[in-house]
Amino acid sequence: MRLHALAALDVLDSSPDADFERLSRTAAFTFKADIALVTLIDKERQWFRACFGIDNMTEALTETSFCAHAIALPHDEDTLVVLDATRDDRFKHNPLVTGWPGIRFYAGAAIVVGGQKVGSLCVIGTQPRSALEPGLVEQLVNLAGLTSTLFSLKDEARVRARTAAALVREEWRHALTLEAGKVGSWVWDVRTGEVACNDMFRRMYGLAEGETIRAQDVLDATHPLDRQMVESGIEASFRDGMDYSAEARIAATGRWLTMRGRVYQRDAEGKPLVMMGVSIDITESKQSADHTRLLLRELNHRVKNTLAMIQSVARQTIRQNPDPKDFIEAFSGRLRTISDAHVLLADRDWSGVQLYEVIASQLGPSFRADPDRAEVRGEDVTLPADHALGLGLILHELTTNAHHHGAWSSEAGTVSIDWEIKRRPTRGLSLTWRESGGPKVSRPAEFGLGARLIERSLAKVLDSEVALNFEPDGVVAHVWMPLPAEDA
Repeated sequence: MRLHALAALDVLDSSPDADFERLSRTAAFTFKADIALVTLIDKERQWFRACFGIDNMTEALTETSFCAHAIALPHDEDTLVVLDATRDDRFKHNPLVTGWPGIRFYAGAAIVVGGQKVGSLCVIGTQPRSALEPGLVEQLVNLAGLTSTLFSLKDEARVRARTAAALVREEWRHALTLEAGKVGSWVWDVRTGEVACNDMFRRMYGLAEGETIRAQDVLDATHPLDRQMVESGIEASFRDGMDYSAEARIAATGRWLTMRGRVYQRDAEGKPLVMMGVSIDITESKQSADHTRLLLRELNHRVKNTLAMIQSVARQTIRQNPDPKDFIEAFSGRLRTISDAHVLLADRDWSGVQLYEVIASQLGPSFRADPDRAEVRGEDVTLPADHALGLGLILHELTTNAHHHGAWSSEAGTVSIDWEIKRRPTRGLSLTWRESGGPKVSRPAEFGLGARLIERSLAKVLDSEVALNFEPDGVVAHVWMPLPAEDA
């Protein structure tokens, strides 16, 4: 226990302390002694917390220590006094008596910290004494008691400083955690109306730094349409003891906050005294949820339209191709075109598809770097969903016809696709498909399904036009699609 108490002081081998040095000098002058020490007795050594009269020495062995005998005395004995060490059987053969420093006189009183004797305040002389003046022993005991108190006070100060430092670190960690998590924390003194909060909370509500914040200031900073809900949530928490929970917008920025709080103190009558909580910015998650809902509605709309389109194409295809094998061949290509367009649109959250991607779905991904009897000219442009889907079907029917009956059915035939952005008067895409070098073409007496699909694929795109011409040199298709103004 004694060694544990000594270790808890955490002062062994520490730097000199002026307060203990003054105590040792006071003891030496009071006793007119050559040496005075403030010692701490460890298991194998005694360490000098302060010393007077000895230079360049900070410790000695416990086995030769006079002070070890002093603290070993019964608790009812305050001091150890040795008037002449050469005549005391306990010490006459001690190396500190027979050798340097030649101790003859010794008087020591125990230093007690936490109920344990951890060392002593002692005075040492090199000349024996016949007796001590009256009152000196009592003064030594008083000085030892003062030394004990000083050790205790300094230890308490050290513990408080360490605790304070730990609290500061914890507060910083807590503050940084809240800052990193964009969490505003607040404590509301309901009686005074004042709100203590962190900087993040002030920034959320646009409240000035350094000024006292009141609950009304926070409510005033809340969007007018959400204030009633906030007040109702607080009243319910006050009345029923429920945790406060609400979502509201900031009036100045429109950003969304979720607020959580709880009443932590009430008076004897149950009235709330202190409420604590946090506010978290959830604007991004709100926007993400809204975006997801919009995408789901758009997807639902697109799926319905696509299913209707597939059913229509299937019915018309089977009328033109009653043979199952012919039907599968014709329908699967059209279905694959619709599917490819949907994949492209889904990858971009139905925000639109590049024209190059629509062309690549029919001509192959290397149509620009390695064209195969196809000339493509025009700058890339973003197409809305309906435009991309309709144009994909048009290009599918044109390429299929070109392979079976048109320019690509012969070895010399070529196809050119060119477009430009025009205004007539609104902004739109003017695209032309032109075949040449293939078999001679004549207008059919009756349009087949492919021709009808070409002319009707953009039916859902208002103000669009598709003109299919069967000129002698090859099929020519003119496509006009209006484009959103923001893509200009």
